[in-house]
Amino acid sequence: MPQAIHFISIGGSAMHNLAIALQQQGYIITGSDDTIYDPSRSRLLQHGLLPVETGWFPEKIHAGLSAVIVGMHALVDNPELVKAQELGLPIFSYPEFLYQQSQQKQRVVIAGSHGKTTITAIILHVLQYHNRSFDYLVGEQIHGFETMAKLTSDSPVIIIEGDEYASSPIDSQPKFLHYHPHIALISGIAWDHVNLYPTWEAYVDQFELLAEAMPKGGILVFDESDDMLDVIGQKERADITKVPYQAHKSEIIDNQTFLVDKQGNKILVQLFGDYNLKNISGAMTICDRIGITENQFYEAIPSFKPVALRLEKIAERISSDSNKRIIIRDFAHSPAKVEASIEAVKKQYSTEKLYAILELHSFSSLSKSFLIEYKNTLSAADVAVVYFNINAQPYRDQIDPITTQDVERSFGRSDLNVFTESDKMQRFLIDNKSEADVFLFMSSGNFDQIDLNTLSSQLL
Repeated sequence: MPQAIHFISIGGSAMHNLAIALQQQGYIITGSDDTIYDPSRSRLLQHGLLPVETGWFPEKIHAGLSAVIVGMHALVDNPELVKAQELGLPIFSYPEFLYQQSQQKQRVVIAGSHGKTTITAIILHVLQYHNRSFDYLVGEQIHGFETMAKLTSDSPVIIIEGDEYASSPIDSQPKFLHYHPHIALISGIAWDHVNLYPTWEAYVDQFELLAEAMPKGGILVFDESDDMLDVIGQKERADITKVPYQAHKSEIIDNQTFLVDKQGNKILVQLFGDYNLKNISGAMTICDRIGITENQFYEAIPSFKPVALRLEKIAERISSDSNKRIIIRDFAHSPAKVEASIEAVKKQYSTEKLYAILELHSFSSLSKSFLIEYKNTLSAADVAVVYFNINAQPYRDQIDPITTQDVERSFGRSDLNVFTESDKMQRFLIDNKSEADVFLFMSSGNFDQIDLNTLSSQLL
């Protein structure tokens, strides 16, 4: 008889992918959620897992369940969770359950404030290119993979993108601590999410805990150019192998990035920017540790396509006189990411005029006390635009909401263009498009439901 598992908050990104992966392994899967959006909704419907009704139904919780997996969207008083506790059923967060299912595998965890999705995606691409057997969990839908999770009984290794946030409403421990990795990579540390970690020290402590929790014989891979990581990585730990990495050697030729190997050969890649060169180097280091040679890595990496919203070129126009206009979007939202993304684009397109457009969307970015962290982050852009929506929930949650004047003061640019209405921001960009060569849109949101494809057509 197949085991039955119920998901509380099945509509979550990782949750619905894990549900699909377990169904494909023969488990009987049920789930509930009070809101389910696409792409989760469509994918659950495709696999016959979309709940008939939204909401919470304690009657779905019964003694015949082998396990209940609870997501962060649920609250501690969720009626289904309460019923599961009353029945004494095994209750897991998804990282706890993933560990339970992978105890006989080599576990590789990719962590860090930035780059972890790209690093994980590169590793998965290289392994798939060479027809290796592996399981995985990645935080975004990536090219060449139908789901964001795969869990089988026979794959010898699992690659997990692990984050530092709470595991479930009843477990505040960071997710990545549940995985007990044999190999862990930390890509970089940049403070964000002040609503969860109100101080820099509290945030850094989570990565220190990950390093301290490495088992004997474990391998800790880290970006040695990150000052804080260098301190964590170089700390003496018994029976732990420390493997630092730096940005891969490269050259930019005609706005294209080439890796340069030890023999001086040039390998064209679709990624660019110092952060991505570090991501490539980190992924290559992990691949070396799980049986992929340098030559095999260089064979696979040219066909790797950037993860959506990671310096992703979404539109381009080249005129008859070879003039270019390029539209790029990026997930950058924390100060360090914003600065790095702008510098990467400016370096890649060194002779073009860059318009950088940033949406303040996260709770941290809309916090008056945190806003000063953005000082000088837009300096490399030729023209800088900041947008924030005063009707957005993160803005309304602020005790002391920011103003346009706060933004102008904090970023340290006297020529900063600040907008709180998306139509006015769009009109500004369209009116000035003839002055720009490259538009870089940066946000963890969507600029108040702007259709970037339509806007891109107007800008081109």
